[in-house]
Amino acid sequence: MVSIASSTPTARLSAKLPRSLKRLADLAHNYWWCWAADQVSLFELINPDEWERCGHNSIALLETVSYERLTQLAIDPLYLKRLNLLVADFDRYMAAENTWATRVAPQISKTHPVAYFCAEFGLHESLPVYSGGLGILAGDHLKSASDLGVPMVGIGLLYRQGYFRQRLNRDGWQEDYYVDAPFDRMPLKLLTDEQGQPYVVEVQVRQRIVKVQIWQVQVGRVALYLLDTNRDDNDPIDRWLTGHLYGGNQETRIAQEIILGIGGVRALQALGIEPGIYHLNEGHAAFCLLEVSRLEIQRTGKSFYDIEASVRDRCVFTTHTPVPAGHDVFSADLMDSFFAQYWGQLGLSREQFLALGARRLGDPWEPFGMTVLALRLCRTANGVSELHGQVSRQMWHVLYPDKTEDTVPIGYVTNGVHASTWTASLLGDLYSQYLDEHWFDKVFDPQLWAKVDQIPDEELWWRHMVLKERLVAHARFRIKQSRKNRGESPDTIAAADQILDPNILTIGFARRFSPYKRGDLLLRDADRALKIFSSLERPVQIIFSGKAHPADEEGKRIIQRLMEWCKQPAVQNRVAFVEDYDMYTARKLVQGVDVWLNNPRRPLEASGTSGQKVCFNGGLNCSVLDGWWCEGYQTDASGKGLNGWAIGEDAHTSNQELQDKIDSDSLYKLLEEEIVPLYYDQDSDGVPHGWVTMMKNSIKTNGLAFNTHRMIADYVTRVYAPGTKAEIGQSLAKVPV
Repeated sequence: MVSIASSTPTARLSAKLPRSLKRLADLAHNYWWCWAADQVSLFELINPDEWERCGHNSIALLETVSYERLTQLAIDPLYLKRLNLLVADFDRYMAAENTWATRVAPQISKTHPVAYFCAEFGLHESLPVYSGGLGILAGDHLKSASDLGVPMVGIGLLYRQGYFRQRLNRDGWQEDYYVDAPFDRMPLKLLTDEQGQPYVVEVQVRQRIVKVQIWQVQVGRVALYLLDTNRDDNDPIDRWLTGHLYGGNQETRIAQEIILGIGGVRALQALGIEPGIYHLNEGHAAFCLLEVSRLEIQRTGKSFYDIEASVRDRCVFTTHTPVPAGHDVFSADLMDSFFAQYWGQLGLSREQFLALGARRLGDPWEPFGMTVLALRLCRTANGVSELHGQVSRQMWHVLYPDKTEDTVPIGYVTNGVHASTWTASLLGDLYSQYLDEHWFDKVFDPQLWAKVDQIPDEELWWRHMVLKERLVAHARFRIKQSRKNRGESPDTIAAADQILDPNILTIGFARRFSPYKRGDLLLRDADRALKIFSSLERPVQIIFSGKAHPADEEGKRIIQRLMEWCKQPAVQNRVAFVEDYDMYTARKLVQGVDVWLNNPRRPLEASGTSGQKVCFNGGLNCSVLDGWWCEGYQTDASGKGLNGWAIGEDAHTSNQELQDKIDSDSLYKLLEEEIVPLYYDQDSDGVPHGWVTMMKNSIKTNGLAFNTHRMIADYVTRVYAPGTKAEIGQSLAKVPV
């Protein structure tokens, strides 16, 4: 394993801290703090204003705050008590040996861990190397692997400017810009040898040798290794290969995926890590299969076809994309340009090499598909919901002509979310009181969630209302800042303080603004929508947030239409758009909304996880029956929703215009006849008991099944080490309502 120089970033930071606060350095350099019981408050209390200015970056905060302020805290007994309790929890956590994984799957060992490859990781807003659901899922995957003690390392790229930042101009049009990440003031460490020299691996990109350095991020007990080409000894073009997430053209994309896949395997080899399993989270990392094959050929002296089975036995693949157009493919010419020096090292001809990624063999114009490569060289493949598994089997049946569609070897493991990351502390405290003090460690226990009914309605409701007040305050603050940045009038800026009302039924819609997600479906019948949202007797409000890809003009137009709607006098205080969506805004939304709206075109939502986050906070889902909601939605004998609502039910047509009409009519009807009346059926104390009953149903039915502890357990027992007996991971066991 890698040897890290003695003068670590943690040691250097600790030396700057007062004696009684030195352990803050250990906490600051491990993202465990962002999901610990005390969560971020220990850092925020140091200096709330600076905490906001530095983007909730624990290292930047401690580097920036005055020594005088630190010495004030160093003699504050209440602060020291909180710090010492958190440090004790941290030390116990990191030292634990008898974990779920050691009991259930001891064959997955620290000497041969799972290597989890992904193009993006969403751990926290202070590490902006994520864009959306794929990255958030990957971050939650690592967190639960850490909690359950699954030996795992993550492999990704360290993007200098991450995904783009968003601002909207006065016309409501999205403008994109980028900001350099301050790597030297982040919870990262550049891995170096005993002489202090960075570990470097070399990867050939076209005719150039690119040097790649390795950074480490600690995620509880799991190490995440991020690869970076921004070195002085690289060509200026190559230094930008890890500049942007999902930016640039096809040549940039293939180069990034070579660095992730081939460079990732070489980085593990340089660090002395020999994975037992390679897990490819989406096809972006599929080139790692080629490098694993090359190393095995080099080690054994055998041919590619002789070692193919042994490579396949160590590799597993998760696909997240339910349409062929969403999968990475590269032209034969591009593959020639980048791999002409490589396929000979595999002992393959050009035709044999290109066939590994060809959907249809024998077609000279067939592009090289990353998903095809992964399906051919991995022993298992899975979608991320039951429906997505079915869609994937249909989509890739062409690769298995000797099988029926039902027997295509693509299964499913339904996604979940990391409960402690996404559950508001105020709700977590409530669960500790009424369910179990250590509820988060028992999210897989049906008996735990059955206790939700014991929570008094009034107790659950007032906490939810406080969280909604926090969401409204956050939205107002962000909107006011946006208006200032646009140079709007003082009156317009001041009017932001009147937007939204925490006592009103609040809907949330936040995701990537891709046309298939239909972000403006609610506006399809503008008059009907206006009537619902401008009502004085039973008012409704909605908060939008999310980005359109820089190249997605239609997605940008959807955002612009929403911004135009926000300006209508009748709804100007009922409709809000929060710019520059990130994990911080996401937490505020999923913790504070009453209803989470999700209305993509079926079956294009592979899974979706934002609605699962809402469930842990007592929110209700109103969604088309797609992705995970097909499994989560429950009804009574009459077909009425018990834990949320289904848009359009099972009315499907290939006519998109007609489907949009069916679904929008269904959404309006649900709002008018079920959702709004139920919310405003309140007692004299303002508690809507029928609504709270549905909140409890949402928590107890979905909390058990849609968490990443269950998901990781399913991966361990069904994918990583099939045949092991699970203590948890009952594959979506249900709690009766």
